[in-house]
Amino acid sequence: MRSFPYWRLSGFYFFYFAVIGAFAPYWSLYLQSLGFSALQIGVLMSLLLFTRIFSPAAWGWLADHMGKRVRVVQIAAASGLLSFCGFFLGESFAWVFFVMLAMSFFWSASLPIMEAITLSHLGERTDKYGRIRSWGSVGFILAVVGIGYFLQSVEIIWLLWIILGLKFGILIFSYQIPEKEIINYTAGLHTVRQICLRPEVTAFLIASLLMLFAHGAYYTFFSIYLVEHGYDKGFVGWLWATGVICEIGIFFIMPWLMRHFSLKHILIFSFACAILRFLLIGQGVEWPLIIIFAQVLHAATYGAHHIAAMMVIHQFFHGRHQAKGQAIYTSIAYGLGGALGAISSGYTWDWLGAETTFFISAAAALTGMILIAWKMKPFSHQ
Repeated sequence: MRSFPYWRLSGFYFFYFAVIGAFAPYWSLYLQSLGFSALQIGVLMSLLLFTRIFSPAAWGWLADHMGKRVRVVQIAAASGLLSFCGFFLGESFAWVFFVMLAMSFFWSASLPIMEAITLSHLGERTDKYGRIRSWGSVGFILAVVGIGYFLQSVEIIWLLWIILGLKFGILIFSYQIPEKEIINYTAGLHTVRQICLRPEVTAFLIASLLMLFAHGAYYTFFSIYLVEHGYDKGFVGWLWATGVICEIGIFFIMPWLMRHFSLKHILIFSFACAILRFLLIGQGVEWPLIIIFAQVLHAATYGAHHIAAMMVIHQFFHGRHQAKGQAIYTSIAYGLGGALGAISSGYTWDWLGAETTFFISAAAALTGMILIAWKMKPFSHQ
């Protein structure tokens, strides 16, 4: 592993997720400062999910077609940086809508391709993936906590300059990553459609969609839910950080878990934890210790699930289909699943209430767990 580009790959993840840590919690505050209504802010923020439905697949196809995946990541990083500069040029709703649409299209491109690049560099050492990916979580925590304190003493416009600097970090590290030759396995002779239509692959993709659907209410309303029940905003922020800290922990013990348990069993466990987590959030909001424990379960519902999913996709989509496989997973799970979860939870939150909304999340996780247990083979990461 001496020649393995550990720090270059880790640096990319660090800055990529630092941008998310700067963007996700605070961008709506910037939009609010421009005088946009709640509906307009909702429409603008939904663009981040909408583009993840089709953008990763388009860029993944381009990366595998060209055979130059790092080059595509570099193009996406440079284009994402340039498009973000558009926010400095105008503040009307139409202009911000256009810039966010363009930025989101490029922003959605690089991560699934980087996942394929990282796993290609790892080769048979895929159990080390978690150590690299953990630097993304570190970047997220530092950004979400540090920027939160910073914005208490400066104007919200400084958020633009912070994100711009972080995007420069993504661009710089994209040019430090060496290309890895794509190995054309025999399985790579099958078309992507043939692979996706295999029962175990279809079941896995649907289950992944259900897992992200289940998280839709959490990502959209968790903070609002806690504040409405009397939780201090500072405590809410640390609850989010607790989940990501536990996520980092699971990244480091995943090699041990994958040596002792199959990927199928890890996925089933992560879905079971998701069922418990959302039931606890829906029914136990009055008890802080229960909510803290629910956040600890983020280690399984996101951390363990994400790494196991990456290993599964790496096995399903070999050779020239690696980037397309990662892109399809991102589009279906994070794009379609995340969008449907966010939108549907918006309706059920007002119509049926918070408890029922989180119960629906638990039911979606249960359905995903049944699909994994029924259709997937208990193969290991090797």
